[in-house]
Amino acid sequence: MEKAKNAIDRIVSLLLIVIMAVMVFNVTWQVLSRYVVQSPSSYTDELSRYLLIWLGMLGAAYVAGKNEHLAIDIFPQKVHGLAKKRLMVFIHLAIIAFVVPVMIMGGGNLVYITYTLQQKSATLGLPLAFVYLIIPVSGVLVLFYQIVEILKTLRQPITQN
Repeated sequence: MEKAKNAIDRIVSLLLIVIMAVMVFNVTWQVLSRYVVQSPSSYTDELSRYLLIWLGMLGAAYVAGKNEHLAIDIFPQKVHGLAKKRLMVFIHLAIIAFVVPVMIMGGGNLVYITYTLQQKSATLGLPLAFVYLIIPVSGVLVLFYQIVEILKTLRQPITQN
């Protein structure tokens, strides 16, 4: 399971790097075309917006997998031993309880509806289903990472620290 997690981490991090690079190039071109060439590009604003959505959602899933997301850790610091193990499993299950209905099922429904209605973006003509696809994809990634963390927590020996 750890090998699969590492492989997925590498793929996601590479994708994040590519998205960020394209976004930087796109915004640079937007500024140059607007202020230097005096002919603003029509697609750059919309593309930047969609890339930022993908970057944010994919980045959130990535940091959740690295356990580097924003968390309030008052309780995990105060409890020890079996109570801490149970608390950590509960926290991961609570995240799963949010991710499955909201991101995976709700995001999947959003993708399905926008695909069925054939909604397209105004400037790029890009199907909005493709833009929204990152919601269930990042939900599946978070679900995978939480399952890995639950298994890792259950395998750890109980310590008093």
